[in-house]
Amino acid sequence: MARKRDAGPVLLSGGNPQIAKADGDAPVQAYIAAMPGVVKAVRWNSPFYGIAGQGWFLSYHCFARYIKIAFFRGTSLHPVPPVASKDKEVRYVHLHEGDPIDEAGFADWVRQASALPGWVP
Repeated sequence: MARKRDAGPVLLSGGNPQIAKADGDAPVQAYIAAMPGVVKAVRWNSPFYGIAGQGWFLSYHCFARYIKIAFFRGTSLHPVPPVASKDKEVRYVHLHEGDPIDEAGFADWVRQASALPGWVP
């Protein structure tokens, strides 16, 4: 009998993977691994996210007091993320524990950033 080939996770209408509700690291890692078209790497102790063939669009770095999220083409986002960089195109968002997060606004930045040509070192 032929074995059924695993086609991977089902993608929802927005293109995000459908992973069963669960707690812990395993379902989070399954979700990240199943993100369609997204390439991932670690550089300079920071996870990087990009689109295959387009370069990197986002990274983050964890500090003791906050998480710094870098948008490599941040000056092209609307509205522009609030924290400037030495690099003229990069903009940051600093997330401190307990601060409110505009989830819809943040998701919009990620959508915008992923649609732009990424940073290629």
